[in-house]
Amino acid sequence: MRLPFIANLGKTITASMLLWGVTLWSAQAEIYDAKQMVLDNGMQVVVVENHRAPVVTHMVWYRVGAMDEPPGKSGIAHFLEHLMFKGTDTVAPGEFSATVARNGGQDNAFTSQDYTAYFQSVASDRLEMVMKLESDRMANLNIAEDQFVPEKQVVLEERSMRTDNDPGSILREQAASAFYRNHPYAVPIIGWRHEIEALQVQDAVDFYNAYYTPNNAILVVSGDVEADAVFDLAKKYYGAIPSRALPDRPDLREPPLLVSSRVTYRDDRVRQPSLSIRKQAPSWVQADNKADAYALEVLGQVLGGNSTSRLYRSLVIDQGIAISAGSWYDGDGRGPGMMGLYVSPAQDVPLDKAEAALRAQVDLVLKEGVTQDEVTRAITRIQDSAATARDSLSGPAMNIGRALSVGYSLDDVETWPDKIGQVTVDQVNEVARRVLGAPGEVVDILLPKSDAEVTQ
Repeated sequence: MRLPFIANLGKTITASMLLWGVTLWSAQAEIYDAKQMVLDNGMQVVVVENHRAPVVTHMVWYRVGAMDEPPGKSGIAHFLEHLMFKGTDTVAPGEFSATVARNGGQDNAFTSQDYTAYFQSVASDRLEMVMKLESDRMANLNIAEDQFVPEKQVVLEERSMRTDNDPGSILREQAASAFYRNHPYAVPIIGWRHEIEALQVQDAVDFYNAYYTPNNAILVVSGDVEADAVFDLAKKYYGAIPSRALPDRPDLREPPLLVSSRVTYRDDRVRQPSLSIRKQAPSWVQADNKADAYALEVLGQVLGGNSTSRLYRSLVIDQGIAISAGSWYDGDGRGPGMMGLYVSPAQDVPLDKAEAALRAQVDLVLKEGVTQDEVTRAITRIQDSAATARDSLSGPAMNIGRALSVGYSLDDVETWPDKIGQVTVDQVNEVARRVLGAPGEVVDILLPKSDAEVTQ
């Protein structure tokens, strides 16, 4: 988990960047000072008051994403996100967004492997209006054939634009299928084309009825509001919606990855070769020891968090053999985590030479460990991002909603910087040896070639 939460690489649509700074974090400080309640129907409501400007962000998060799709129905979670704008008994197709726009606001939605979220940013005195609209489509969505069929074509075009016409996206999709052997993270969020084409209206109706219920939802409101007033509105509009029993969802785990495999995609549209190494790592949710996840966050920063990190400094600045190099820790989902490393070679530098230099830096960490100074500086950078997180008017709703949707409590969010501050250099080196030293990995390689092909 990062604050601001960084969108998972390859697992969601949106992304944000960690902020640089030198702010010192005071122990037990709360990031948002958020207030919460749970409605009688089980819907969680969280409010962050910020009176700097007369605007408010209203977000509804459903604890359902692509990982919850039935086998053979890939893409239905994302498809349903589109259909949520197609009207109810009282709101015509397209009228939801048009109403928000007429009132000077903005709205959108996004789907990840783990959750689906809908948001509006409006003037504070329009909060009740968007709450009425959003609660209406939670309970009364119309999914009609005459809306479903043309929207399927929109989704297929989106897949063409985002994935099929982008070599990097094609490779990431193939690499995910190679990396995840047992978990639905192997299936792309947007879905496989042939399965999207086969989706029917009833598939969307069934998915909506199964998961779009208040006891599977979180309302987060951030901005120029009073918490008690928001709670009253939530009771009025969302509290009237009855809860429903949710489907059983298995806690799927990945078996140990014991082999090394390489996935190479060659495409003559590629102008810059690149290589990534994916290693199994515990996510916060699935970790037996939560401290491992915090230590992995720090390790990710030490290795590749910014231009002063080990990988960038060595490969790009000192050796000059790469134009980019870094790492990431993806541990913010409901499923398994991942530690990744990447490099893109400089002009006229063979990719295998860049890979060897990347692995040499990993070997150095495994042999000598990272230093106390590196850990201290990484913790400072991460905590500074938390210290600035509240400054954004919409950021708190995004960060809190994403966290609560995957299994964190509000207290986990508020105390996260303190947990990061407790990470020791010994913990970082221990998780580095365990994760980076494990034999199993998937290496994905992007190269130019006249004829496109995938080899594994």
